[in-house]
This record gives sequence, C-alpha cells and structure tokens, in this order.
Amino acid sequence: MSLLTLGINHQTAPVEIREKVTFAPDQMVDALHQAVALNAVNEAIIVSTCNRTELYCEVNEQHDSAVSQWLSDFHHLQHDELVPYLYQYKDQEATRHLFRVASGLDSLVLGEPQILGQLKTAFETACASNTVKTVLGRLFQHGFTVAKKVRTDTAIGSNPVSVAFAAVSLSKQIFGDLSPLQALMIGAGETIELAARHLHGQQIGHITIANRTLERAQDLAVELGGDAITIGEIPEQLAQADIVISSTASPLPILGKGATEAALKKRRHRPIFMVDLAVPRDIEPQVGDLNDVYLYTVDDLKEVIDENRRSREEAANEALDIIQTEVQHFDHWIKTHQSADEIRLLRSNADNVKRECLKKAQAMLENNEDPGKVLESLAANLTNKLMHGPTIEMRKALKEEDQELIQLLHDLINHN
Repeated sequence: MSLLTLGINHQTAPVEIREKVTFAPDQMVDALHQAVALNAVNEAIIVSTCNRTELYCEVNEQHDSAVSQWLSDFHHLQHDELVPYLYQYKDQEATRHLFRVASGLDSLVLGEPQILGQLKTAFETACASNTVKTVLGRLFQHGFTVAKKVRTDTAIGSNPVSVAFAAVSLSKQIFGDLSPLQALMIGAGETIELAARHLHGQQIGHITIANRTLERAQDLAVELGGDAITIGEIPEQLAQADIVISSTASPLPILGKGATEAALKKRRHRPIFMVDLAVPRDIEPQVGDLNDVYLYTVDDLKEVIDENRRSREEAANEALDIIQTEVQHFDHWIKTHQSADEIRLLRSNADNVKRECLKKAQAMLENNEDPGKVLESLAANLTNKLMHGPTIEMRKALKEEDQELIQLLHDLINHN
C-alpha cells in the first residue's frame, strides 16, 4: 500500500495546459469510478480548480504510470503531452503536499482560504461516490485539522495580499460594519469582480456595478443581488455611494472633482471612501483634496500588500513547522495501520495452515490410524509448513550475509 499524489497546477503549467485537464462537476463521479477501477488504485479523490487538478490515491506498490496514463486518456491527451507538467509525490511527501495545499501554502495567493473549501467539496464528492476508504478518509480529515491549526496558530490569513482584498479590508477598517453601506464598483473586469465578491462576503448593504457594457455589469450584479448602470449614470449614483472602487481600462479619468463635489453636497458631507485601482487612473487626483473623501491609489495599497505578504511569508514558515510535525503523526498512523493489516494477514495464513493440517489429521483418525502417530504427524506438518518460509529466507540471508535479516529471523524463530 502506498499514498500517491499526481497533479498539475499554476506553478507547473500555463492555463492553456491546465484547462485541458480540469474535471467538470458532471464528470467527477464517473471519473472517480474510472480511477478506482484501475488495478493499481484502491481509493481516489480528485481535486479540480482553476489553478490545479490533483489526484490523491491509495495505490498498490507497482502502480507504474497507470494513473497518469488514465488522466491523459480521460482528457483525450497524448501522455507525452502531459507528463512534462505533472508532479508526483508518494507517502510522506504526498501527505506533506496535501497539508500544504489545505493550509493555503501552495496557492497562487499565499494563505488564501478558498482552497480548503474546495478540498472539502472534493472529499464529500468522493465519499458520496464510495471511492474513499480508511486511508484517504483519515488523510483528508487530518489535513482539514492541520489547516485549521495553521490558520488558528499563525497569521497566515490575517492580512490581505491582493489589491481587491486590500481595498475591501481598508473600507472595513474605516467604516467597521459595512451592512448599512452602499458600494459603487466602476468596471466589470476580474479585479472589480473580486473586490465586489469580497464586499458581498462582508455583507455590504448594496452593490451597484457601473460599466460601459451594461450586459457585463448586469451579469455580475444579478449574481451579487445588486444593480447595474452605465458609466454615464455614475454622477447620479455617486451621491448614494459610501464606497467607490474603480478599475477600468479607460485612458482618461472617469470620475472628476466636480462630480464628486456635487455628490458630497447631496450627501451632506458624509464621507466617501474611494479606491482607484486603475493604471492610468480612473479618478482625478484632485478628488483626494476634497474634505470627506478618502482616496487611495494602487500604489498606496501596494505598500500595505507588500508588508502583508512579508507577514504571511513569516507565518508560512511557522506553518511549515506545524505541517512537519503533523506529517510525522500521520506517518505513524499509516505504519500502525499497515502493521495491523500485515499481522491480520500473517494470522490468517497461519490459520489456513492449521486448518489444512487438522483436516489431514482428522482423515487419518477416521482411517483408524494410531492417535499417537496422528499427533506426531500433525505436529510435524505444522512445523514444516510454518517454518518453510522463514527457512528459505534464512538461507538467502546467510548466502548474502545479510546480518540484519539473519538476526531478525533468529529473533522471530526463537521468540516464545
């Protein structure tokens, strides 16, 4: 029995390769059943996200390249096309990799918590598909515990490391409770979408998305329970906005000092927190001179992000110490589990020998043979069969002068 992790991620492969080996939700159950149908695989869990596709398996020792070949075949790829991007870990290294992934140490954004939820979903899907048994079940449950310990005992997730997250965190520092507030998001690209999702996660009162293409803004707004407007409607909406976050590709500013002054008058000078994440800038620098406006640019946030990244890297080193200890704990469990299996197999084999010898002895008694001779025959047969394997191994060890094995067999044979 051996643990195997086989995968591809953002560090080993570009997106054009990663997208070829993702598993859609409606493929997952069939894929899991196919994986455990391989002779090499006893248990399987598949993790598939935008940044990684990984197979966690409990396999026979001689798995060769069966799992990677299956991954290639499932996605209709040539094996040689995929192999350069794959990584593979076994046993302790497989355990360490899962613990690192669960703790956010292997993520694109160091310490991000989203991957833990994705691992739990993958685990639940595999459990429901009956492709998880004792070993992977114990491994993943242990991994979830490690991730919780890392997040509790270190500062790995305490500081933002993306501009979108930093912008939302600053707004929370300024306002505290965001639930009574309204946010105006200018743009509908990836950065604005991420910031909007962070605000939504902080229970912001309402979100309005402004974009040149209304349809794109509507798609995001509907998903977040907000409204969509065009760029031209911003001046009217601005008076309602407590938080403004902007990130467009416009070559000229979208929001100027005059429109902001007019909005502040309507708001009776209730403050507005503004974050301009665009380069070139979307908000005229003079807006920052106005009273009751807190304007931050991407450069202002960069200092916060760099400091927070350094903090997370320090926390990551602490997390690695925790993970190393937990890897050793799991390895101890694995060895105990394996020894129990081996002991059960040894006893089962001995029991089979006993039954075979008893059957012969009973046949001799039924033929009215001398009971004394039957007992002698029974004892001889038991001795010969039980000593057959150790005797062969002892001869080999003596021939090869394997002193460690010789001593082990000697102790085994002479132990009472």
